[in-house]
Amino acid sequence: MAETLIKLPPPDLKGEKTIEEAITDRRSVRRYKNEALTLSQLSQILWAAQGITTAGSYRAIPSAGATFPLEVYVLVGEQTVAGLKAGIYRYETHGHSLRPHLDGDLRQELAEAALNQRFIAICPIDIVVCAIFTRTTNRYGKRGEMYVHIEAGHLGQNVALQAVALGLGTVMIGAFDDYEVSKVLRIKEPLKPLYIIPVGKPA
Repeated sequence: MAETLIKLPPPDLKGEKTIEEAITDRRSVRRYKNEALTLSQLSQILWAAQGITTAGSYRAIPSAGATFPLEVYVLVGEQTVAGLKAGIYRYETHGHSLRPHLDGDLRQELAEAALNQRFIAICPIDIVVCAIFTRTTNRYGKRGEMYVHIEAGHLGQNVALQAVALGLGTVMIGAFDDYEVSKVLRIKEPLKPLYIIPVGKPA
């Protein structure tokens, strides 16, 4: 896959749904329509996950000691995001862009690595949240491991609420084989998968 960065549309900073409405409407969704997302929708979701929120380096979620251990990948199918080829992309926080990582639709392989949860292969995108624990543990020792997991939780909630605000649905997936997911993503230690978050239009 070519290394050219794909610049994402700028995020909207004011939506039509209040945070209270998004919290009320949030549900775990496991059935999705066969309906593509726009690049703007994907942009908004990724910004909510890890985006820069000020002219400095402040992000959409808190990070212990600003150590930023998380890396976000997104799996895209054929024509499931307008303007994007099927493949795996890594979200580049600085620059709000996508870095192509692997070619091809690998959602089915990810579903198999996640104990055959079929909806992972059906929804338009799957976000996979990974972490490099040493970014945080080098500063905080063993307790830093807990901080990384807490940060992943912050990310998941932001994505869930942003999805609802866009009329989309999500579900948080922790049931998967770490080694098999790493194989699908072709990532190696010290990078470890923590979370799979499908996103799409609820059926």
